[in-house]
Amino acid sequence: MEYHEAANFLFDLRRFRPKPGTESTAAFLEHLGNPHDGVDCIQIAGSNGKGSTARMLERSLRETGLSVGLYTSPHLDDLRERIRIDGRKIPRADVCEFVERAREYVTDRAADGESPTFFETMTTLALWQFGREDVDVAVLEVGIGGRYDATSVVDPIASAVTSVSLEHTSVIGETRAEIARDKAHVAPADASLVTAVEGDALAAVEEVADDVVTVGTDENADVEVEYGGRVNHTEATVTVEGDGWDLETRLSMLGAHQAENAGIAATLTRQVADVSRGDLEWGLRNAHWPGRFEVIETEPLVVLDGAHNPGACERLAETLSSFAYDDLHLVVGAMHEKDHQGMAEALPTPDVVTACRPALDRAEDETTLATVFERAGVDAVETEPDVADAFAGALAAADADDCVLVTGSLFAVAEARSRYTRTETPKRVRDRTDATRVLENADVPADDRDRTQDRAIHRVVETTLHRHQADVLERELVRLGGDCARSGIRRSDEAVDAVLMGTHSQFEGLIAVLEDRSDGFADVIQGLRTALEDGPTDAYPWQDGTAVMGILNVTPDSFHDGGAYDALEDALARAEAMIEAGADVVDVGGESTRPGADPVPIEEEIDRVVPVIERLADLEALVSVDTRKAAVAEAALEAGADVVNDVSGLEDPEMRFVAAEHDAPIVLMHSIDAPVVPGRDVSYDDVVDDAIDELTERVLLARKAGLDRDQIVVDPGLGFGKSARESFELLGRIDEFHALGCPVLVGHSHKSMFEAVDCGPDERRAATVAATALAADRGVDLVRVHDVPENVAAVKTALAARDPGSVDG
Repeated sequence: MEYHEAANFLFDLRRFRPKPGTESTAAFLEHLGNPHDGVDCIQIAGSNGKGSTARMLERSLRETGLSVGLYTSPHLDDLRERIRIDGRKIPRADVCEFVERAREYVTDRAADGESPTFFETMTTLALWQFGREDVDVAVLEVGIGGRYDATSVVDPIASAVTSVSLEHTSVIGETRAEIARDKAHVAPADASLVTAVEGDALAAVEEVADDVVTVGTDENADVEVEYGGRVNHTEATVTVEGDGWDLETRLSMLGAHQAENAGIAATLTRQVADVSRGDLEWGLRNAHWPGRFEVIETEPLVVLDGAHNPGACERLAETLSSFAYDDLHLVVGAMHEKDHQGMAEALPTPDVVTACRPALDRAEDETTLATVFERAGVDAVETEPDVADAFAGALAAADADDCVLVTGSLFAVAEARSRYTRTETPKRVRDRTDATRVLENADVPADDRDRTQDRAIHRVVETTLHRHQADVLERELVRLGGDCARSGIRRSDEAVDAVLMGTHSQFEGLIAVLEDRSDGFADVIQGLRTALEDGPTDAYPWQDGTAVMGILNVTPDSFHDGGAYDALEDALARAEAMIEAGADVVDVGGESTRPGADPVPIEEEIDRVVPVIERLADLEALVSVDTRKAAVAEAALEAGADVVNDVSGLEDPEMRFVAAEHDAPIVLMHSIDAPVVPGRDVSYDDVVDDAIDELTERVLLARKAGLDRDQIVVDPGLGFGKSARESFELLGRIDEFHALGCPVLVGHSHKSMFEAVDCGPDERRAATVAATALAADRGVDLVRVHDVPENVAAVKTALAARDPGSVDG
């Protein structure tokens, strides 16, 4: 089974069940052998805030060393976002395996009129996956209510009700008390139900739950929280105090209500795990929840928030009030069943409204939304059918001191957010085998693969598009003599992968056609232009051909040269020799990331690297600090370092702000573990596509901190959670990482991957040099190596072969 077939099967399931209950999900799981037996589950119910709380809880539990499953809804871009284990999406192959096992059962039940719903099936898929992967704990975001929700098929070890407002009144109750009573049925048998509800809703909860822990700003709450306000444009401080414990940390989720969510998450974490104060603070700060008061830019202020009911809109308005701005440009797209008038009244008063319609059947017509805001007293109201065009227009109209707010639904936010997350990936296609691989990875159906694979041996660009965009690109590119193959996913509101094929002139013709349209193609045009360019030129040494970064480990235990340069004078001599040989950057590291390496305390790591950096600062090369710790990076930059090389990819939540404050380039590695955990098995559908996908959010985090794309260097992380085969795949397709719009670094020097080509630990220099030449030929911006003279020669040779005109003589 191919992924598009599995996804289509899931999307085609009915959305609602005439009669509520958990029996259908229980029967489904029993058919599969109750794979979730033995998995400890935590349920998070609530009208608002349950997704944020679930994400904070999941991230905090991971800090304790537990393997954690997370089930949330809806998704922004990809169905697989709903099911994650330790932060990573469920692989496509596993979705296919589940559907193959479940399809006959679902079909038989449908024949009896008892087909599981989409949500019931996704819940079953999540529990099946968590069971087979043997997670330690699973965090489940409840869908609707609590008593009859599909997630209530489990017996939770802990649970929470975050908040209660009037929603789904035809299903779970017409008053806040009735709704609270329904949600409270998630209460665990042997632990306290944690909740932030108050008043009549709290009284209703206490009728159902035997024991309740309250979280709130009131001093009478069992767990008291305080929102300290913003410390920058993306973080705020919170304090949480319980009986005999407390914490103070920052959150990446803004808003006073997030303090209560953090209090709930912290209380639940303490209920189910042995967690230190430091780990809990770190976990809460490292939790990110895209599309929930997400500040993307500051000039103008750009905020994306999926508020979809009056209560959420009130919290949005309260949070936005902490920012200073001139005019408010509101882009709004909502579902037809929502309380539009109540939302309009709750939102901050806009100067300009652009009503739009997300690309799905449930979306309200933009003219109807416009009428709502006109009746609410807004003078300047415009309509724009396409969300991307509405967003682009608002950005173009806004001055630097204005605010652009996209809200009304997560669906509108998802379409707007794709401006920052969509990638156009140039593909290297040399023969039919390469063409077939590219088309299969884009989930193109077999018939379309057969039709188009011979046409893919030209310029090939893979991207993700909304369906109407894919329709236009396919029609126009075919008319120009090119072709377009698309994912087989049929659902109209789901983005589709598309493989665009043609000559350079055909792509230029396509861009010219798109420039004459006004229905959401501005970002696509820019992405195509970037994909067709040869690369950036400008300020840093890696922007003028492939730069060489020389490795200077001042550690006793690094895998290749550990201990050789831990004496200061030896380290300086080594650095000077590397620069003399042609190194553009010297990368100073004070902690080993070899498999099984022990962490180095912050102060000890600073003592190792700072004296070296201070002595290197005046030499004719940039100095980089190789560290996972923001405090070490801060000390190194103060000592004269120019670049931060973070092998953890922003695991330390302060790291991005340190780099931005110093206006320093930062290297972000795709790493599953740093240091490497020996023997850990990591699954990828396609290691290159998966690494690009996961790096996309890391890059966006750095950009939101204030770094430009040309200051963010991406490293695919050869050997970090990858097999030798996967590392060679990354190396061979390294040019695809330019889809992220950032410089690309490859770190391959003396790696164990070369054992696969018969090079032992002391025989890897030649293989390293060969890989450097290949990487330079692929357009890599930096190579990180130990043996500088040989690798500089390899770079020069590769570049001369690519551009013979640059060679004298």
